[in-house]
Amino acid sequence: MGTAPQHHSTSDDPTPHLRIVGIGAGPANLSLAALLHGDAAQPHRFFDRKADFTWHDDQLITGATLQVSIFKDLVSLSDPTNRFSFLSYLHEHGRTYHFLNAKFAEVPRTEFRNYLAWAARSNENIAFGESVERVDFDGVFHVTTDRRRVTADNLAVGVGTVPWVPDFVRPHRGPTQFHVSEHLSRSKALGGKRVAVVGGGQSGAEAFLDLLSRPESERPQRVVWISRRRNYFPIDDSTFTNDFFMPDYSDYFFRLPEAKRSELISAHLLASDGISESTLRAIYQELYRLQFIERDEHRFGLLPNRTVTAADRAGGGAWELTLHHNDEPDQTQCLAVDAVVWATGFRPAPKPFLEPLLDRMATEHGEFRVDEDFAAEWDGPPDRSIFVQNAVRGQRGLPDVNLSLNAWRARRIADRLRGRPAADPAMSFIEWSAKHARETQWTL
Repeated sequence: MGTAPQHHSTSDDPTPHLRIVGIGAGPANLSLAALLHGDAAQPHRFFDRKADFTWHDDQLITGATLQVSIFKDLVSLSDPTNRFSFLSYLHEHGRTYHFLNAKFAEVPRTEFRNYLAWAARSNENIAFGESVERVDFDGVFHVTTDRRRVTADNLAVGVGTVPWVPDFVRPHRGPTQFHVSEHLSRSKALGGKRVAVVGGGQSGAEAFLDLLSRPESERPQRVVWISRRRNYFPIDDSTFTNDFFMPDYSDYFFRLPEAKRSELISAHLLASDGISESTLRAIYQELYRLQFIERDEHRFGLLPNRTVTAADRAGGGAWELTLHHNDEPDQTQCLAVDAVVWATGFRPAPKPFLEPLLDRMATEHGEFRVDEDFAAEWDGPPDRSIFVQNAVRGQRGLPDVNLSLNAWRARRIADRLRGRPAADPAMSFIEWSAKHARETQWTL
């Protein structure tokens, strides 16, 4: 990776009035910053409180791969000539031919993380190590950071997500009960221990495989994988299912009633939150090796279709997990372990900097209600927008927290800023809506 300097601005930097300020510089806002880069008519600055770019760094287990196409980078599906594409990253680092020759079936997640970090470092409009503390409005937005105050016509809020664990876990979080987002740093001390991994998605699968596959000197005594799902289900990556991750379906989903949207998210969860086939195969092969080759069948346990309802202290620093079987409600199990890895997902990050504006913004089931261009509904002027990125899954469906529509969403925001109609992407083969169906003539 290159060594371009970070763009840390100070309060003495002259910052003119901006067309848009971005709060957060994760993949969502990085995409918007990349699409706006070089547009003199759209002066912008994006702030992130982290000292440097990170992207699930403590989950970058060796062998972890991306679950989407590499074309779903920051810009390619909206502007394939943009200098911040993944192909540009490969070219700048002299590894394009090597990447092609490697013939990755799935792109290493660490490589994609390195690409994102390169895009962040290469964009002079992104300031790391600067925290937005407050946003006020008096005809323009006044954005106060810990270093300065700037004004802007619009905001793009993309602060990402934070780890989530059950309420009964929160008082006990630490070295022996931790979220999977801390896996690499926390799991180093688990050799010889009894460990439970809770969560049946990709992150839980990767943590389970990692712990089982370690050298004997670092391997836990036993690893149990617990999931509320009835089995360890694969991601549905088939062709027509992937139409859920096209702009056409996102717009259709947005127009549906709230109850129907909620129903569809539950029904199609495995389109986004299943386990990759390669990971499942690797786990099964590891289990085969342990049980039939090493004859060490006590090394692992598989407990799907159970809900963990309590995690209580036991003697000797251990924990006792209480498990309820979902199909046999009268059956309860108690599991003694030394450590728990909670692969229980993420929730949208809090946004305390918006506190002065909250009573002016409409909400819907805990989300800011947005329009078709991801602008929050509020009582301010129509030409002053608060765009919300990666935090409206209930309104936009599973792709909202997925990389698949990053570039399209950012392009829609950029087009709104530029005052031109949103680009019309290719329509799905599927006619999702009866109201908006293409006209079809039938002949007998």
